[in-house]
Amino acid sequence: MDLGGAATGVVLEELSQARLLDHAAQVSRTRRELEVHELRIAVQHAVLNNPETLDPAVSRLPGRERARRYGGLGTPRVAEFCCADLAARLGISPYAGASLIGDALDLLIRLPRLWARVQALEVRASYARHVARRTRDLSVEQAGYVDSRVVESADGRIPWSRFETLVEAAVAAADPEATAERERRAATDQFAKPTRSTEHGMRGFYVRGPAAIIAVLDARVAWIADILAALGDPDPVDHRRVKALAVLANPHLATELVTAFTQWKDRPADPPAPATPEEEESGQGQAHDEPARTGAKPVIDWTKVLPQVTLIVHTYAPACACDEPGTGILRLPGVGPVTTDWVRRWLGDATFTIRPVQGIEGQAPVDSYEVPDSHRRAVQVLTPADVFPFATNTDPHAHDIDHTIPFNPGTPGQSRIGNYSPLTRFHHRIKTHGDWDVHQPFPGIYLWRDPHGTHYLVDHTGTRRTAPPDRTPPPPLARLDHFTLSPFEEAVVRGFVA
Repeated sequence: MDLGGAATGVVLEELSQARLLDHAAQVSRTRRELEVHELRIAVQHAVLNNPETLDPAVSRLPGRERARRYGGLGTPRVAEFCCADLAARLGISPYAGASLIGDALDLLIRLPRLWARVQALEVRASYARHVARRTRDLSVEQAGYVDSRVVESADGRIPWSRFETLVEAAVAAADPEATAERERRAATDQFAKPTRSTEHGMRGFYVRGPAAIIAVLDARVAWIADILAALGDPDPVDHRRVKALAVLANPHLATELVTAFTQWKDRPADPPAPATPEEEESGQGQAHDEPARTGAKPVIDWTKVLPQVTLIVHTYAPACACDEPGTGILRLPGVGPVTTDWVRRWLGDATFTIRPVQGIEGQAPVDSYEVPDSHRRAVQVLTPADVFPFATNTDPHAHDIDHTIPFNPGTPGQSRIGNYSPLTRFHHRIKTHGDWDVHQPFPGIYLWRDPHGTHYLVDHTGTRRTAPPDRTPPPPLARLDHFTLSPFEEAVVRGFVA
């Protein structure tokens, strides 16, 4: 079986080990050539979308496309929506497309030594782009200093972790004042927020604050965990500390628990039980001199600990009718894929209301521009992610619920399921004020057309390009093995950049 040589006309099974390794080296070189060509495409795309392509009077209007600098100081501004056009053709998000344009311009203009070695295929594009991102806030001169410091070691001669350290040190040395300011900001940077990553239904919560506050929090968590142990909780200490946080998140319950536990711990001893005649004759009455402490032990109602929340659980049909109970897969937004057993285990003690989502398409349309809450919940269930081609955002709080067909006052029933598009604000602006078109032939199915006539289908499975390939073949890839700027690049630097 040919496992990768078909595209190059090479039958891998016919190669000796030495020739196979030579072929692997050639594939690696080709990949680097393509990465360089991709960066040069990004530069040329920026040239074609220079600020002169925008109408200044229109750009001043709210939400309209403006000129934006994606690279660092010294790089040109470009029409900000152009990143979406390029990104869609590359199959990446507009954010990633903007990053590619910024990195390419930085390398060309601010990091010429690195750019020369990238073109000579001596430095991987990923190494050079890392330097571009880390130097973005520096001046042109400071970026040039970093360029000279790291260019020799950027060819992979040191491990990635050491290269990161080298770049950090060079950036710090290039601008000591900014480094000192970052250290001061870091010393006062405080937050308490959940982590973005999830694993098997678990998630973290990260707190950064003054040492005194963290010490108090740690002591309170340890105290409540010890109380739970004293009340008979058999869980390990780390599990009890997590429960302690849940208790502390409910101040009224925490106060009740501490008060009840203190009263129970300090309860008076029961009076000594009278000795029986047999104990008096045998002289064993002293056994009752220290009576046991009795009394009702506090019991935590865990259903009151957790706040009332709304969870939308997406269920999937079992792959096989013979599947064991508890092996089905569900998906909770913000949590990820979990089994039905996980839901029973972690939500079993909570009080919750099952609100089935029925008849999503059958919800009554409304005439107002405002989106009803019931429609908003239905859109979240039907389309939980940003529907711009190759977009990545799945946070419903970051989405605008846009009307796919723009709202027209006086036309009845425009706010309805099937005419909503969840979009982040930047993609909302591209859709409204850019040259992109979108249609929603069925609820949750989006057909986009970019300004150049290429179509993309976005649905629950992701994004696919649906337009046929261009009839005009792209220009052949040139060998990029020079150290100096090409005439094209010199023209960019001297003309467009100036």
